[in-house]
Amino acid sequence: MGQTRSAKFQIGQIVRHRVFPFRGVIYDVDPVFANTEEWWLSIPEEVRPSKDQPFYHLLAENDESEYVAYVSEQNLVADGSEEPLRHAQIGDYFDGRDGDLYVSRDRGLN
Repeated sequence: MGQTRSAKFQIGQIVRHRVFPFRGVIYDVDPVFANTEEWWLSIPEEVRPSKDQPFYHLLAENDESEYVAYVSEQNLVADGSEEPLRHAQIGDYFDGRDGDLYVSRDRGLN
């Protein structure tokens, strides 16, 4: 079996896709692929990522819309821009932005 790798990005971090024109904030991380086989096979083979890497759940947006995306680590880069994100669900997961990171809401855990 492959080695377990630690995630390169963290919850609250703003990232952008390496190929496609969208960016977003990470709200959850899977250590390895945890979506459906159908979803994975729907990705064109020439750009289909390996399943043996972290996958990130993003509150994503592009010029036209806001949506949820599931993206492999190899297809993400840190977003160094200061542009604010407008995704309507950000407030469901985060209290606000502190520099380059969104601060997770306190979910009643002490």
